Amino acid sequence: MSTGDFLRPLQWRDGRLYCLDQRRLPQRQEEVACADVRAVAEAIREMVVRGAPAIGIAAAYGVALAARDRYGEDAAHWRQALEQDMQLLAATRPTAVNLFWALERMRARAAALEGDPFPSLLAEAQRIHEEDVAANQRMGELGAELIAQDPGAVLTHCNAGALATGGYGTALGVVRAACAQGSISTVYAGETRPWLQGARLTAWELIHDGIPVTLIAEGAAAHLLRGGEVRWVIVGADRIAANGDVANKIGTYGLAVAARHHGVGFMVVAPTSTIDPATPSGEAIPIECRAEAEVLCLAGRRVAATGARAWNPVFDVTPAGLVDVLVTEKGVIHRPDASRIASLLEASDEKMY
Repeated sequence: MSTGDFLRPLQWRDGRLYCLDQRRLPQRQEEVACADVRAVAEAIREMVVRGAPAIGIAAAYGVALAARDRYGEDAAHWRQALEQDMQLLAATRPTAVNLFWALERMRARAAALEGDPFPSLLAEAQRIHEEDVAANQRMGELGAELIAQDPGAVLTHCNAGALATGGYGTALGVVRAACAQGSISTVYAGETRPWLQGARLTAWELIHDGIPVTLIAEGAAAHLLRGGEVRWVIVGADRIAANGDVANKIGTYGLAVAARHHGVGFMVVAPTSTIDPATPSGEAIPIECRAEAEVLCLAGRRVAATGARAWNPVFDVTPAGLVDVLVTEKGVIHRPDASRIASLLEASDEKMY
């Protein structure tokens, strides 16, 4: 597979944003066409689009669509109306900081515009998209260098691949690059209940690219790590606090604890847009809770006993002290903490910390 030959879950065509509907995979490959900002917001909220980088990219295109419509309705007051649309997008998924990062970038671009804002805002959304792909490819290279130092099997959680980004992937970008170099013997993927992103999406994506994958039940992870075959647990992130605490798909924290206990490396792969310097620690990260039915039901059919309730947090927070390495497009941080993260964000060139 060449660096340009990978899945693109978001595509701009014919004046619309086309989103690969990740609720339908792996049984069906269908696209949802978003012609306005309300459709983009619904696609994010209903998990047609998922994964922090992909959510941010989709929101950027949503702002461009909103600007096109608002300027056409009232060229004199489009800015005020556009702000309402950005608030609509901001309310869709509270944990993924890439969403708010992308909205701020689009807001700053809009503030500098005169006349029809659509061409410039569309170009900005497309830049955000392409920058994400380039960042993913660079993170893949940097992470693969680390795996080459301690090759073997790896375990990943949820889906942090091309489907969760503009393309190529964060954690799975590292997997792709390391597999190409022959440093990974086996890729294990947790099934990731209750949405089964590992079973439905990661497994499908890796098979799509010709990378063999072995699926495990969530409860098998600690037993697998105890066996010594797995050398790295590799995950993405939805928000990284200023001190290095990591919010990611529920179940990540438990994997980090098990990895540390068994001497397995724990690698977080995320672009710097996922780092939120305004959030001091993981305790300040808002954790999204979704509907009980997602846990009580499977494929639309109730499997839990009648009368049972469910608690459905979508993310958990892994303390920075359990993270061995953070891989970003700007460099690699070993044992991330507030000082190292601040230095990375201030640097203009790639460095090792």
